[in-house]
Amino acid sequence: MTDLVDNPFFARLWTVLSGHEPESLRRLRAENLAGLTGRVLEVGAGTGTNFAHYPGGVTEVVALEPERRLAEVARAAAATAPVPVVVSTAAIEEFDAGAEFDAVVCSLVLCSVDQPDGVLRQLHSSLKPGGELRYLEHVAGTGGRAALQRVADATLWPRLLGNCHTHRHTETAIAGAGFTVAESRREQTFPAWVPAPVSEIAIGRAVRS
Repeated sequence: MTDLVDNPFFARLWTVLSGHEPESLRRLRAENLAGLTGRVLEVGAGTGTNFAHYPGGVTEVVALEPERRLAEVARAAAATAPVPVVVSTAAIEEFDAGAEFDAVVCSLVLCSVDQPDGVLRQLHSSLKPGGELRYLEHVAGTGGRAALQRVADATLWPRLLGNCHTHRHTETAIAGAGFTVAESRREQTFPAWVPAPVSEIAIGRAVRS
């Protein structure tokens, strides 16, 4: 088993940022979780920002957050969640659940894992047949935004922001892992003129066949 992730700078930064999310992002979180039922695996739970949005049909959430400081904050959020939530400090790369879950949730996390293709294959195997992957993720842009993302990814952005890589073709990787993307769209979290590499988010639902 790997050691716990120890990233105090990012943990402090993310705790502040997640505590001041815009209403537009909170609405997307709620939409991404709407209609879920049964057992859910949430990967990269952060401070537990999603927990308050889980619908009543969810019987249990197993939330993975390997950064120990963020996990502590997530456990506090789990205590007031409307559904049962268990927070684990296991990384997804070492978590072997078998096909036990009705759904997997990824929110702003696939940009930060070292091997997204392998992680997505593992998530596919964690789902029951017909289970869903719900995702809300930073994705690669086009044109000038893509160039900005490549520069950010090659310089300080991943080091400062928990290994976040902004120019990833995440939905292509989801399909490559064996999922069928059933619903997907792009949303802007900042105005188009703002030079931010993480301004575009993909929200969608993919199914294990």
